[in-house]
Amino acid sequence: MTATESSPPALSVIIPAYNEEKRLGATLLAIEEYCRTRGVAAEILVVNDGSTDATARLARAFAARQPVRVLENPGNRGKGYSVRHGMMAARGRELLFTDADLSAPIAEVEKLRAALAAGADIAIGSRARRELLRARQSRWRETAGHLFHWVVVALLGLRFADTQCGFKLFRREAAAAIFPLQRIERWGFDPELLFIARRQGWRVAEVPVIWSHAEGAKIHLLRDGARMFLDVLRIRLNAWCGRYRAAPEQRAASIA
Repeated sequence: MTATESSPPALSVIIPAYNEEKRLGATLLAIEEYCRTRGVAAEILVVNDGSTDATARLARAFAARQPVRVLENPGNRGKGYSVRHGMMAARGRELLFTDADLSAPIAEVEKLRAALAAGADIAIGSRARRELLRARQSRWRETAGHLFHWVVVALLGLRFADTQCGFKLFRREAAAAIFPLQRIERWGFDPELLFIARRQGWRVAEVPVIWSHAEGAKIHLLRDGARMFLDVLRIRLNAWCGRYRAAPEQRAASIA
């Protein structure tokens, strides 16, 4: 699971974490075991989003014995900010972000990596195949998800079955082009990434994955749901205002 400075890891795993002391340890152990048994040279980046519990201390304890880096946000900035922070700091040839509860088992990354090997630039996990759902969300959350899906289709033209699954893999070149333009810092950032990817012409594969709803999710259905709908409007406004046009030096650059 190791990589040298001259030999970047094959895979970077970015974990946004806010008050995840109860779940993070098991997640780090599972990722470590997967990479060791499969012989994957990887690094793990835990992005601490202003946690008030022992999340950062736990992550640093793991960093003492395996390739884990702990990044600190300037306070609680949101999941979107955390993912961007981790992506911009990662060194891997392929960059995965996943939730701290591993709702999609880490072994499912093999499906995403296979999609990249087949020619995709980005592979996004999808919860659209019901037979792969091990534990489902509440009916209210599923209904809200369906409504959000249709808003995303209507306003952004993104015809993916599931834009919100927190399990997405990027080629390094695609991440280098997309994340500097990301502006949404909280829960509505996923469709923004896909919107930018489509505008730039990156090939996106949607891949059904095993997924289990985990209790203790940080998203508040009404408050954060409303913000996500507003974020979709912000994405459309940003596009009209030309805020997703990369500067020439950004188009030519890659993440170092």
